[in-house]
Parts: sequence; structure tokens; C-alpha cells
Amino acid sequence: MRKLMFLCLAAFLLTLPVQAEVQYLTTAQFKEKVFDYTKNRDWNYVGKRPAIIDFYTTWCGPCKRLAPIMETLSEKYKGKVIFYKVDTERERELAGLFNISSIPQVLYIPMYGKPQILVGLYPQEQIEEIIQQFLLKPAEKTKK
Repeated sequence: MRKLMFLCLAAFLLTLPVQAEVQYLTTAQFKEKVFDYTKNRDWNYVGKRPAIIDFYTTWCGPCKRLAPIMETLSEKYKGKVIFYKVDTERERELAGLFNISSIPQVLYIPMYGKPQILVGLYPQEQIEEIIQQFLLKPAEKTKK
């Protein structure tokens, strides 16, 4: 009976969708899903997978060109990397926390260690290389 229940539960969990689209973050959601800087001084990522946060504004041309790249990558790395977006005009507190003065800026958050931020629009291939080398490779090493 236990085995049957376990198999049913496993089958059910496999049918649940894995978040693939880019998720929009408010400051409150950032504190809950990424890092609560009001409670901790030192960086302490609370997510379950590496993450990427795209800091943008609605009027920014390079930001608009980056958006479909992030959508494509969120689908490609579904279940491996979480993709977020933060509107710097709406979430000024977050923009100030990361000293966002030029956009787009993309924050790469590994499971362990400090995040890294890059300014500007990068080609998809270069972003994928960053994902592989900075976000996913360190996670593979810690599993072994």
C-alpha cells in the first residue's frame, strides 16, 4: 500500500509544471524569494535554484531587446535556473540596493557565494556561457 501511495505521489509531482516564464519581482517578493536584506547584512540567498534578475525599465531599448532572450533562456533552463525581472522605476528600493544607475543590469545569483552583476546588453550565447560557468558548474561541483 505504501509503495502504491508513493508511486501515485511521484506521478502527481511529475505532472506539476516547473516555472519557465520570467517572473516579475516586487521588493517584498525579493525579500521572500531571494534575500531579505532587512534581516541580514551578509548575502544569504534563500532560493532553491540559481537565479538571474533582469533590472529594466519599460522605456529602455536595450532592455526590450534583452526580454525575449531571457524568455528563451528561461524555457531552455527550466527547472535549473529561476529568471526574474525587476522594474527599477517601480522598485526603487531594490534599484538603490544594487546601485542600479544604468540599464539593463543583470544579477547572476549562484546557489553558494556572492552574486555578480553585469551592465548592458549581452548576446544570448554569452549569457548562456555565464549560466553554464557561473551558475550551473559550481552547483555540479557541490553535488559530488
